[in-house]
Amino acid sequence: MPFHRIAPARTVWQGRAQAQQTGVAMLQEFRAFIARGNVIDLAVGIIIGAAFTAIVNSLVNDIIMPPVGVILGGIDFSNFFITLSKGSYPTLAEAQKAGAATLNYGLFINAVIKFLIVAWAVFLLVKQVNRLNLITAPAPAPAPAPPPAPPRQEALLEQIRDLLKARA
Repeated sequence: MPFHRIAPARTVWQGRAQAQQTGVAMLQEFRAFIARGNVIDLAVGIIIGAAFTAIVNSLVNDIIMPPVGVILGGIDFSNFFITLSKGSYPTLAEAQKAGAATLNYGLFINAVIKFLIVAWAVFLLVKQVNRLNLITAPAPAPAPAPPPAPPRQEALLEQIRDLLKARA
């Protein structure tokens, strides 16, 4: 059996102190990261996005898809599926209850429609924000004025200096 040397107690305590200092530094860095405006804006956006998802789901399921189904002859897209298992099922719910493997392309169509609605809403939002930024954007600053001409005495002294340099 190989002999393992046990570290002295002082080294173990120093390691713990270093770990605590590293943990405190990491906590401070995390706190600074969270306090940045972009992270807080992102969190607010995610919360609003989650709430917006419920609205979009209701819009698609309750307002858009029923008329589309009527136009297409009373078809409900959520029941469009292909059974991969043996057997035939009239609805997706019955197929899932029976444990049949299914390709749910009707639900995929609903998801694509929901995505297009969200993408359109985000497009309109970004377009309006950009328009407001153009309205409220400050006018570009005028070009800085050229520096004033030096006093006459300085100009004469510069001419004298240049003449003396030319003679030398």
